[in-house]
Amino acid sequence: MFTVNQYILAESLEQAYELNQNKANAILGGALWLKMGGRGINTAIDLCGLGLNKIEETPDIFRIGCMTTLRDIEINPGLKSCFNEFLPSALKHIVGVQFRNGATIGGSIYSRFPFSDILTVFLALDTEVELYQGGIIPLAQYVKMPPNRDIVVNIIVRKQRHQAAFLSQRMSATDLPILTCAVSNYNSHWKIVLGARPSRAVLTEFVCGKPGKADIKRWIKHVHDTVEFGTNARGSDAYRQHLAGVMMERCIFEVLSGGSNEN
Repeated sequence: MFTVNQYILAESLEQAYELNQNKANAILGGALWLKMGGRGINTAIDLCGLGLNKIEETPDIFRIGCMTTLRDIEINPGLKSCFNEFLPSALKHIVGVQFRNGATIGGSIYSRFPFSDILTVFLALDTEVELYQGGIIPLAQYVKMPPNRDIVVNIIVRKQRHQAAFLSQRMSATDLPILTCAVSNYNSHWKIVLGARPSRAVLTEFVCGKPGKADIKRWIKHVHDTVEFGTNARGSDAYRQHLAGVMMERCIFEVLSGGSNEN
């Protein structure tokens, strides 16, 4: 459990950013993973008063405020309709509804946890991160950046109607994943994302109209040759590599059939 010396409800993003430059301070977000540590926080910065808990839809994009909960994303009609149940099928495996009612998208993206289902899912879509100081950058670029003191303000998802599928392997239904896999296709642009390797999610891209069995085997071999897998208490390098091939093939076939696969 963390301890806090001072709590501030931020009146502006500028104030929150300035306070967050002190490494002894922290932005709370949902504080669900934060409370599992033993950190001492000088000033806890709350963004709840800045109206960043909304999902805004335009003809071209969804703009998801950083304080939006995972549950709000899971049940949002626009997101469900645009991506054919892809997001709900993936998010529902994250602990439970009570947890997802508290966990925020900003905290999930900012933390870039190696086990994050969120990174796997949103990397498979055309997603950008809006930072207070750093501006708008692709999520694929943000994932590779080292930690910094900037603030994730919005997650921007372009309304390209991907066909997408998600699979995860877990020891139990709500446990952290051993491996996650998301595959999407939009206009012959295929994205394959593997997360919980146990490193951060990694994106591999291919261009192909309708891949045949030979194409799929070639893609799997390419991923095996270029993506590093690791060993931890949940699984070995060899086990994850084997799972990756099986999960990629299943997700690709599900995308080809036009559905949204789930565990």
